Amino acid sequence: MRILMISAEGPPLARAGALVDVMDALPHALRARGHEVAVALPFYREIRENPEFKEDDTGITVDVRVGDKTYIAEYLQGRSASGVQLFLIRCDDFFDRAGIYGENGVPYEDNAARFIFFSKAAVELARRLTPPPQILHLHDWPAALVPVFVRAHHLPFATVLTIHHLADQGSFWGLDFRLTNLHERFFTLRGIEFFGKVNFLKGGILFADKLTTVSEHYKREMQTPECGYGLDIVLRENAFKLTAILHGADYARWNPETDKLLPIGYNSSSLWGKQVCRGALTAGLQLAPAPSGPVFGMVTRVVEEKGFQILVPALDRLLSDDVRLIILGEGDPAYETALAVAARKFPTKFAYRKHYNEKLAHVIEAGMDISLIPSRFESAGLSAMYSLKYGALPVARATGGIQEIIEDYDPASDSGYGFLCYEYSTEAFWDAIKRARAIFRERDVWTKLMAHAMERDFSWAMAAQSYEEIYAELVHASEEAAA
Repeated sequence: MRILMISAEGPPLARAGALVDVMDALPHALRARGHEVAVALPFYREIRENPEFKEDDTGITVDVRVGDKTYIAEYLQGRSASGVQLFLIRCDDFFDRAGIYGENGVPYEDNAARFIFFSKAAVELARRLTPPPQILHLHDWPAALVPVFVRAHHLPFATVLTIHHLADQGSFWGLDFRLTNLHERFFTLRGIEFFGKVNFLKGGILFADKLTTVSEHYKREMQTPECGYGLDIVLRENAFKLTAILHGADYARWNPETDKLLPIGYNSSSLWGKQVCRGALTAGLQLAPAPSGPVFGMVTRVVEEKGFQILVPALDRLLSDDVRLIILGEGDPAYETALAVAARKFPTKFAYRKHYNEKLAHVIEAGMDISLIPSRFESAGLSAMYSLKYGALPVARATGGIQEIIEDYDPASDSGYGFLCYEYSTEAFWDAIKRARAIFRERDVWTKLMAHAMERDFSWAMAAQSYEEIYAELVHASEEAAA
């Protein structure tokens, strides 16, 4: 089958985020199954300035209307490190910027126009490819208007929308509807209007042929008022076309045995290498060496959704012991400030680094003993998959995909390989941390749990097969309709 994936994020962007990893690993896994897969994404400044990525001009340009203005879309092409075909949509008015969605925690004011342009330009790309794609696979709100444009213009593409992150919906002022150039019938209850605003994600939910999300637990959560961010009713009404597919970990990039970014590789039967990585991590960040307690770590977005609301109040208690803590990530300026203050208060115990660094991210995974995942919502739980592979046992709140990835340690039955809390509160998460610290002192038990965790396999093969089945169903339906 011929599949064009459309996403605002993907390789060769170098940043922490599940979507970038998915857009690298899923197309690669589908290609391995014999499908023709390409990815369309904006040509950001970061990509243009990447010396390791080489793009070529296709010579194709298209005029794209956004409201009363017309912009030129230029199409470039290249290949990801894993060999996947990339199409890069260039419009410097929209994408020659320091950030993807905004800067310093503040979204760009013209994000509605930016991603309306991107969606329209991606549809125009699909129309010009030879042979044309059979499936347009959209990812999250920035591409969620593509099914609306496909339906509005009666285009011969089947559409699949994957919801990775329901909280971000692409919600903008109602006046921005004019930028779509759609007929006013699309700005209704049965269209992209949502409480007087334009809602990109709602449009995708209504008009896509199939919907997927990234874990069975998250599929159920997103249809509840507590976790649906207002779209739970829309999702329940469209649950007949919603499928949960647990995403996988990209073990080509995240495997301690073959990871070239580590000072030394290791596996579950040779764990001494992890101690080398632990020492290199603390020394490289100028933290005091050889703590008696565990090294904690996080590679994440520093936002409320990731649990900083309950983690920050526990930092003083955590760092009063002989432990080390490393956090890598950026996001909400208030939480960034709180972490920076704590790092100054405990300079030999806590290192906070705001700007993403690929090598440091890998060394943190390898060097930490315990991964902290206090998330309020965690749809897929990719970070937990990586931590398990690197032998960093997770302390996590049981939410979304976490419940399908981490098994809570039960000393009575000697089963499990992580430490879960079920209430979203500082005290509940602190209790889970204390359980982990107590078991960490039992070195034989801890080593056995590490080996068990590292043996878990969350490869992309099963997920790719599930997507393949959805694509095949849509292609079969299209062929029958055309017959």
